[in-house]
Formats: sequence, C-alpha cells, structure tokens
Amino acid sequence: MRELHRIDEFADVFRLFDEIWHPDPANPPVTVELMRVLSHTGSYVAGAYEGDRLVGASVGILAAGNTLHSHVTGAAQGGRGIGQALKAHQRDWCARRGIDRITWTFDPLVRRNAYFNLAKLGARPVEYVENFYGPMADAINEGDESDRLVVEWPVKERAPAREPYEGVVALEEEDRLPVRGAVKGPVALVGTPADIEALRREDPSAAVAWRLAMREVLGGLMAEGGQVVAFTGNGEYVVLARLT
Repeated sequence: MRELHRIDEFADVFRLFDEIWHPDPANPPVTVELMRVLSHTGSYVAGAYEGDRLVGASVGILAAGNTLHSHVTGAAQGGRGIGQALKAHQRDWCARRGIDRITWTFDPLVRRNAYFNLAKLGARPVEYVENFYGPMADAINEGDESDRLVVEWPVKERAPAREPYEGVVALEEEDRLPVRGAVKGPVALVGTPADIEALRREDPSAAVAWRLAMREVLGGLMAEGGQVVAFTGNGEYVVLARLT
C-alpha cells in the first residue's frame, strides 16, 4: 500500500478502473489529469500492489469539515481483502493528518457493498440522495438511476458493536421483486435484492422496481429522521425510527 504521485502510476489506476467498471470513454470514474491535481495539492491517491502489479486503488478529495471524501475505490478481484486494506490505509493517512472523518457514497441496492461498509467497517449512512451522479454510462450502473447513500466513517472512534435487532419488515425480496411491508414501530428492517447487478441484466423492470421501492422506503425513513444503525447478515438495513 502506498501513495501515488507519478503520471505513469495514475495511468495504471485509470486502466484498473476501466477494467472494473468498463465506463463510457467520455465518462471515466476519474481522469489521469485529475489524479495528478489531487495528489499534487494534498488530497489522497493510493494504490495496493502485489509485487509490481496494481491490484487496487482509491482516490479521495479533501473536503469541508475536516473531512476526506473518498470519491472512488476499486479492486481487481473481490474477496481477497484488498478493499479493506485500502480503507485501512486511507484511515491511517487521515489519522496522521488530524482529519476527523471519511465520507463516501454507495448504491444502497448493492448488498455486498452495504455489508462491507456498514457491518465490516462500521460506517454509518447520514443521507439518502436521489440520482446523485445523474445517468452513469458503465457496465455496472447503466440503465439505472444513481441513488446513493452518503456514509460517514469516524477516523478515531470505532463504531460500537450492535446487538441483533428485531423489527417490522418494511421491504423484502420475493421472487426477485421488492415487497413492501408496514413501516411502523421503532425499528424497521429494509431488505435488499440478492444481486442487483444480475437483475439489471436479466430483468430490468425488476431492477427499476427495486430502485423505486428503496427510494420510497429507506429514503423515506431517513428523510423522516430515521437512523441506519446496522446491516444484517440477511441483507437488511436496520433503521431506528427514533433513538431509544
């Protein structure tokens, strides 16, 4: 793990991200020129290597409120701990500079990312934003609106362990479709699709139904002051309608 400062290193990151997202050439996640500017002006550009081969990278922007906003992070292959190593490096980088928090966004429909961000890292959603990036022309997001959860990850404090919650099921999956429940009581469980990326390819109308349902249920709960405090192993957001 190390910071990156050279044009050839940024070009390697550009190629890695191209392999991960397959974006429209006119709409890459980040350009070589922007990485150069961010690195030169003190923001965060880092890579994970196996030998001489780049296998992961992360780009962050210094933001208001003594915050680093992690704009994009990607790894060549999942399940190898590369993403967690990148986030740990990012957190250590912030700690050495006295930065208080890291923020980033992710698609609330992607179950594995929600579990990684909330259950493994301990980040907490602070905002639900509809169509955050507008239309996205890449192999992962194309054909769907870019709703995002904005999460916050304190640099110094560790999120306390959460006891299992029981609550009312406000959204669940049945035959790959979203099924809404009654949003009542102090705790709501908001389910996610097993694999939204496969659903976008195989059943686009079901993927759209999930987007609208998640926006209405999770977005609605958060707009009313609900706080997401956990993510279960069954793929559910645990939302407290009020603090107890």
